[in-house]
Amino acid sequence: MALLIILITCFVIPLATSQTCQTPDDFVAATSPGHVIIGGLFAIHEKMLSSEDYPRRPEIQKCVGFEISIFLQTLAMIHSIEMINNSTLLSGIKLGYEIYDTCTEVTVAMAAALRFLSKFNSSREIMEFKCDYSSYMPRVKAVIGAGYSEITMAVSRMLNLQLMPQVSYESTAEILSDKIRFPSFLRTVPSDFYQTKAMAHLIEKSGWNWIGIIATDDDYGRMALNTFAVQTTANNVCIAFKEVLPAFLSDNTIEVRINETLEKIIAEAQLLDALKNVTFTDEGNSFHFDAHGDMNTGYDVVLWKEIDGHLTITKIAQYDLKNDVFVITDQETKNEFRNLKQIQSKCSKECSPGQMKKTTRSQHICCYECVNCPENHYSNQTDMDHCLLCNNETQWAPVRSTACFEKEVEYLSWNDSLAILLLALSLLGIMFVLAIGIIFTRNLNTPVVKSSGGLLVCYVILLCHFLNFASTGFFIGEPQDFTCKTRQTFFGVSFTLCISCILVKSLKILLAFSFDPKLQNFLKCLYKPIPIIFTCTGIQVAICTIWLIFAAPAVEENVSLPRVIILECEEGSILAFGIMLGYIAILAFICFIFAFKGRKLPENYNEAKFITFGMLIYFIAWITFVPVYATTFGKYLPAVEIIVILISNYGILCCTFFPKCYVILYKQETNTKSAFLKMIYSYSSHSASSLAMSHVSLDSSSSNITATNPSSGGRPAAWQESRDIRAQAFAHTRRENAASMSKTWPRKRISSI
Repeated sequence: MALLIILITCFVIPLATSQTCQTPDDFVAATSPGHVIIGGLFAIHEKMLSSEDYPRRPEIQKCVGFEISIFLQTLAMIHSIEMINNSTLLSGIKLGYEIYDTCTEVTVAMAAALRFLSKFNSSREIMEFKCDYSSYMPRVKAVIGAGYSEITMAVSRMLNLQLMPQVSYESTAEILSDKIRFPSFLRTVPSDFYQTKAMAHLIEKSGWNWIGIIATDDDYGRMALNTFAVQTTANNVCIAFKEVLPAFLSDNTIEVRINETLEKIIAEAQLLDALKNVTFTDEGNSFHFDAHGDMNTGYDVVLWKEIDGHLTITKIAQYDLKNDVFVITDQETKNEFRNLKQIQSKCSKECSPGQMKKTTRSQHICCYECVNCPENHYSNQTDMDHCLLCNNETQWAPVRSTACFEKEVEYLSWNDSLAILLLALSLLGIMFVLAIGIIFTRNLNTPVVKSSGGLLVCYVILLCHFLNFASTGFFIGEPQDFTCKTRQTFFGVSFTLCISCILVKSLKILLAFSFDPKLQNFLKCLYKPIPIIFTCTGIQVAICTIWLIFAAPAVEENVSLPRVIILECEEGSILAFGIMLGYIAILAFICFIFAFKGRKLPENYNEAKFITFGMLIYFIAWITFVPVYATTFGKYLPAVEIIVILISNYGILCCTFFPKCYVILYKQETNTKSAFLKMIYSYSSHSASSLAMSHVSLDSSSSNITATNPSSGGRPAAWQESRDIRAQAFAHTRRENAASMSKTWPRKRISSI
């Protein structure tokens, strides 16, 4: 064996002083006959030496720059073939070889490829041109090499003519995986796609984003540079600079790779298919070619360190192509791998969660400044390009937030301090209603209660006030569909009924003390209490019914506020809501007009003056309500309407019933029949003297009145009642003041009283 190595060395050593090619055999670096010839392409010399700037003649020049590492790879190929021949692997078949020195030059490699494709057992070095090379027998059945991707691609395109298998031991260009352009190419090293991917993964894992790239100026370097640039950009890594070095520099650190892919060749005709299906193991690892002709090997991650002035190279991990992970074998190398993160290679300080990157004027995206996420935005990772938007309907986030927070649902709850105060006022109003009802019930037969329309009318009005106070409870608490539909209609109908009853009372008062015959005739025709109450209330019921059918109020989530969700009742139709309130306002205005006309009636009988005040309070409250309600939002919006309801309800209740309760409780001497009739007589005397000036008009009207006196059929009860009261007052006063009566009381007026 030692003798064989010496002979091989002696055979090949002259290549170190390569001479100019004189004959085709001089071009061959090493050769050995056999049944199956395997070609080899190795860059044993670094370059071709040309005496001129550019070639003058089409000839192969002398090669210079001996590469010992590539020479050792050549010997490894020869040694592998000799081992196969000396084994029983290919019984009866001897492998030969024909190895060429490419001199790291595409032109030389192409000349070698022409000899590979020349016809087998031909006396002349010729290559026949055919449309179909299926039956063509070239002198070489497979090719090992070349090393550089640029040379390999050129040779592979020629070998594709005959689909001659080509197995490269170093060519890693990604384009060689394209089986459309390189169908017969195989290699025992991974594609540059995985190499650049592993490098990009390592950079990302180390936390770097500011790097430089050095590549060779050839197809291999340029393609790797482009692929790596794309992969680093995808990982938000910036390239600070790109440096392209001249190609084909000597590299003595490349490990020797021994080609073992020919161990299981079965037959010459199925050589390419057999190569694609080759599988072998080494140190427990299985290797094979994939569909792209690439070997499933990985990469070693090595660390260059200078220790005491000496450069050391340490393997710290392996890159697994299949799983895209780094495999670390021991704890020491694991610590070295982790220490890579301590190396700072960033253009800017990383942005913390709650911040985002704002690119500066620099062209690199890795140079930026950190700004806080605005309100309702968040970032939960470092170095985020943009802050994420929260769901504005259900979530919120403060400035520089790392997460979104759920909005709090708010409404006017029962335990809210303002709600408690309003409920207390409503309960106080209900207590006032009950107290007034008790007072009026116990003083049913007094003139004050009778002059109020009797207990039935008072009970209806008090019931309406009770319902109005109770309706405020529907505005408090979590809104529900039922409460939203009930609260406005409940208040609208009950308040309309209250105003309708007061309207009838105002009309009755005006009718009872009206001394204008024309006005009294008009009021007698108009005054029909029950139809008036039912008609006025029925119209409001119809309005509310239409509202509920076509645009019913419903629960709505108001998400316009930044941090809370307001649960509120959406009225359904602002128009219907306005019509309901407007109708009440019309009734109140009519009631106000009637009450205003009767404001100068006898004091103890003068409800009209207080009704006028009550209606004024109502108008002031609801006129104020419109702009306040339109400009208020939030959970206290229902409280605005509650306050207006309480003000208007308290105003009408106090003005209608409190003066009468005061007379009943504290001025009992005026709450007698005699005092009452005397007061009416005094008012009537004053009114009669004022009417004496229009005596002529009264004469014409008194005849009509006298004509109607004999029969009271068809007259309203209120008018009859007022006539009786005035007659009683006149008789009582006449007995006490007969003398003055004869002087001041006109004859014609007696019949109307």
